[in-house]
Amino acid sequence: MSVEEIIREAIKEDVGSGDHASLLAVPDTACGKAELRIKEDGVIAGVDIALQVFKHIDRLLKTTIFILDGNTVKINDIVFVVEGSVRSILIAERLVLNIMQRMSGIATKTKYFCELIKGTNARLLDTRKTTPNFRLLEKMAVRIGGGYNHRMGLYDMIMLKDNHIDYAGGIENAIKKANDYVKSNHLDIKIEIETRSLDEVEKALSVGGFHRMMFDNFTVENVRKGVEMVNKRYETEASGNINEHTIRQYAQTSVDFISVGALTHSVKGLDMSLKAII
Repeated sequence: MSVEEIIREAIKEDVGSGDHASLLAVPDTACGKAELRIKEDGVIAGVDIALQVFKHIDRLLKTTIFILDGNTVKINDIVFVVEGSVRSILIAERLVLNIMQRMSGIATKTKYFCELIKGTNARLLDTRKTTPNFRLLEKMAVRIGGGYNHRMGLYDMIMLKDNHIDYAGGIENAIKKANDYVKSNHLDIKIEIETRSLDEVEKALSVGGFHRMMFDNFTVENVRKGVEMVNKRYETEASGNINEHTIRQYAQTSVDFISVGALTHSVKGLDMSLKAII
């Protein structure tokens, strides 16, 4: 789903047959201004998307931007001022806030986690634990916060997880089947193998034929051992129940990537408001 499709469907969902409150309360000729004011310290994200929302709703709306995506914001900062048809501003208000609050919350948390692993070689990744039909914007927010995107979906990387491995009859069979599948379908995509133990790490290494190995729910010490066993032959990734208290310890194992589902699946939106300037 493209950004344009997300916005178009969101407007359709919200407006429906019409914004009746604005239609009855505001003359169609009324013009005014509103400002996006920050109510909580964090990292701003979604400004560019807000501009697209305004354009979809009313191309005559004019926006003056003071703070760009990716910048740190503080309470009472003004990110932008929008002016034009009051009815149009009111229609756009909630959609703009919903998008920017969630994106800014994700960018803020991502920046925080990136700071925790600063000085190591580990890169922070998101996951597929995203809001349905909103993944594109959530992953965009991760990048704005300084993180990196894992695969966008099931289609752009073969990731052999625990269930795939079990259904395939073991980790060796899963890897062999993945390589046969890629070759027979003429695909140019990477293969990642998830391991649940050092024994599975050893079995996967004996087969080879993948690009990245994930250590899922490993202790810090076992991640360190796994990285040593891989010995830079493949990319390595740590994942599973890694939080702000443990992430630096994992980063110091020399693992290449650390994926954190909490960047998107349970993040708190950044508080802000779009208020009329009277």
